[in-house]
Amino acid sequence: MSVFLPLLDSSADSALVGALTRIGPVLVSASDAGLSLPRHASRYILDDISSSADQITSWLDQGADKVILPLASAKDVIGSLPADRLLLLLDVGNVSAVSDKIRSGVSGVLIKTPSLDVDFISSVSRFFSGSTIHVLPASAPPSPSSIRALLGAGAIPVIPAASLTLSQTTDKQINVADAFLSPVASDRPDGLFPTVVSSYLEGDRSLGLVYSSAESVKESIITGKGVYQSRKHGLWRKGETSGATQDIVSIRLDCDSDCLEYRVVQHGAGFCHLNRQSCFGEAHGLSALEATLQSRLASAPEGSYTRRLFSDSTLLRAKIMEEADELCRAQTKEEVAFEAADLFYFALTRCVAAGVSIADIEQSLDKKARKVTRRPGNAKPQWTNAAASSSKAPAAASVQSPAPDSPICMRSYDLSAASPEERAALLRRPVLNSAEMISKVKPIVDDVRARGDAALLELTAKFDKAQLTSTVVFPPYSPETMQLDPAVREAIDIAYANIHKFHAAQVEHSGMTVETMPGVVCSRFARPIARVGLYVPGGTAILPSTALMLGIPAQVAGCKQIVLATPPRPDGSISPEVMYVAHLVGATAIVKAGGAQAIAAMAYGTQTVPKVDKLFGPGNQWVTAAKMLVQNDTDALVSIDMPAGPSEVLVIADETCNPAFVAADLLSQAEHGVDSQVVLVTVNLSDDTVASIEAEVDAQAHALPRVDIVRQSIPKSIIVRTQSVEEALAFSNDYAPEHLILHLRNAPAAVPLVENAGSVFVGPYSPESCGDYASGTNHTLPTNGYARQFSGVNTLSFQKHITSQEVTADGLRKLGPVVATLADCEGLDAHANAVRIRLRAL
Repeated sequence: MSVFLPLLDSSADSALVGALTRIGPVLVSASDAGLSLPRHASRYILDDISSSADQITSWLDQGADKVILPLASAKDVIGSLPADRLLLLLDVGNVSAVSDKIRSGVSGVLIKTPSLDVDFISSVSRFFSGSTIHVLPASAPPSPSSIRALLGAGAIPVIPAASLTLSQTTDKQINVADAFLSPVASDRPDGLFPTVVSSYLEGDRSLGLVYSSAESVKESIITGKGVYQSRKHGLWRKGETSGATQDIVSIRLDCDSDCLEYRVVQHGAGFCHLNRQSCFGEAHGLSALEATLQSRLASAPEGSYTRRLFSDSTLLRAKIMEEADELCRAQTKEEVAFEAADLFYFALTRCVAAGVSIADIEQSLDKKARKVTRRPGNAKPQWTNAAASSSKAPAAASVQSPAPDSPICMRSYDLSAASPEERAALLRRPVLNSAEMISKVKPIVDDVRARGDAALLELTAKFDKAQLTSTVVFPPYSPETMQLDPAVREAIDIAYANIHKFHAAQVEHSGMTVETMPGVVCSRFARPIARVGLYVPGGTAILPSTALMLGIPAQVAGCKQIVLATPPRPDGSISPEVMYVAHLVGATAIVKAGGAQAIAAMAYGTQTVPKVDKLFGPGNQWVTAAKMLVQNDTDALVSIDMPAGPSEVLVIADETCNPAFVAADLLSQAEHGVDSQVVLVTVNLSDDTVASIEAEVDAQAHALPRVDIVRQSIPKSIIVRTQSVEEALAFSNDYAPEHLILHLRNAPAAVPLVENAGSVFVGPYSPESCGDYASGTNHTLPTNGYARQFSGVNTLSFQKHITSQEVTADGLRKLGPVVATLADCEGLDAHANAVRIRLRAL
């Protein structure tokens, strides 16, 4: 809050002006409107010469926070200029002449009075309720007590510069600090004021909490340096010994006048005694990026990407234009955030190169916000023309309404030139906002949990557009629902045999038994999870392959109940391919529902849908969020296979690759959905070979029926250039792809370098499609980087392991004392007693 408003004139010395601008706004008369003030100063203008409306507007546009107008001038501008930027200049005699229209068109008043009449000021304050009241008395300067009285009456005193001093208070002048501290009260026995110190250059980020005294505040106001009061050592001039000095930008009171805020420019190692910028930890976001770029500008090694940006203005300009264009094309919330981050990085690089700080940008924004006249805001012709032409140009087609012949291409990056921040950005996927999605699916899940089949039928009609009378089909399944083309049936049968063979080999036929010490035998054995729920997506593709990949390991593991859920078609039927697979794997129920409602039905059970113990299967964001929600509900008592996300593939290719094969592998995942991401990591590939791959991607994509999906997923995908197989695999391990395809001269030799991947496809004749359908491995794999922690679905996913132990009497004689000692150590007497009671019986 402002304690008083100083009225400056051209005779005020610079030291006094500097001190006053540190503690609040200053007031200058119209004749002194050009008075030089510090950049950060807040300025009011007193129009005591009845200036024109154009002049008043000009002052506001040039950055004046407020203009104080005589009543006659106010009538000309009220209604055309913002009320919060105008104050009314009155004297005691014309307060009553203010109409309601005038009163509502300003944000406060400045009253000239012959003396300090607190009762009169209180009545004016009530008349202008909700407005700021300033008082300029003609009498001697106010004392600290009269300042407090005015503030108590709801008014702020205006004090001419001639009545202010940086020296001791006299009967003719009041010390600036004495006036500022007039209302400040301390509730501490030592009389000190809690003081928050914030960094002006970091968006007012808190640096620490200290204490101030009247003496330290006075010195800070006068010198412009950070000076505080140590509770142990007295006056503390920050940085006096360490060199970590502070320049004061402003000192402000809080709303209760019992706490101070110092906004400072921190120098040296930082504010904290641990040589950190802040006592509250390191900076993040834009402030951290700015500090990193400033450091790189000073010391980035030659050849690094950031050094190239600083040195090559043409490259930097091109990157800013590129990222601005990609931001304009971004569709989802995650994409917009991702592309905006890229643009901020390059834009801030440009600023740092020019010596412009974030604080400079914020100050420019504030200055623009203070303008009261506005330009139309139309784009310049070169940009409107470019936008119009780009909407027709193939390379700039909208991802929502693509031109049929537009090239489909990926973005390319050189890993050797990327900074750690840029490398990290390449590893990011468009991330599911879990909290937001869970909040969206929770009402659906709660509805199914509460109302069961009735809710499931309603939601299926709403989301799947199918009017059903029942949601569950039980075996035996009607042959009419499984009518297939013979070629499709044969393909499913072969895939079933291969997948069954591979997953049957994973079954543990015998348990594990270990005698850990004489007479103590421990064992472990597997048991199937009794009830499992398999989610088979519908939507943009029919996926009998997913039914195979989930149903076969459940069947092999020996699960007693296999509940399969899949969205129905509009006529209420299930695709015959999925029905046939359900028959093959022995599904005990088929739920005709999709999305979050299907997950909820299997997690909690309904009147007809059996409750399951574990949920499996991929799905869209709604399905994934529902799975995450129910697994954390102890009432559901259900687990899930893994977190799921959009499909993805990473292909590593060297000079031996076939560009057509590589392009086909990339597209096989890109066609899954618009949120799919594919990554090509090249190993010393020539520009010509990369161009050949890109040409194949474009040509093959345009021949696909799902080209509209590919047109949106491929532009979000990337090409990463590396120099060696080791560098390529290191990037892949950090990315942890769902599918990893190796187009390398000696692909099998690279497999030992793989640490994180859902499934690996080795060599040019191992397309990812084989794993998706029929080679035998499972295609339900961890996405979104979860291959670091999770395996793909396998037979063991449908089993649990139980341990047992058998201890003989002789074994207990040896083991019992050990157990009792440890139980005593933990203070669990009953545990120890369970052993000792047996030992006494031996």
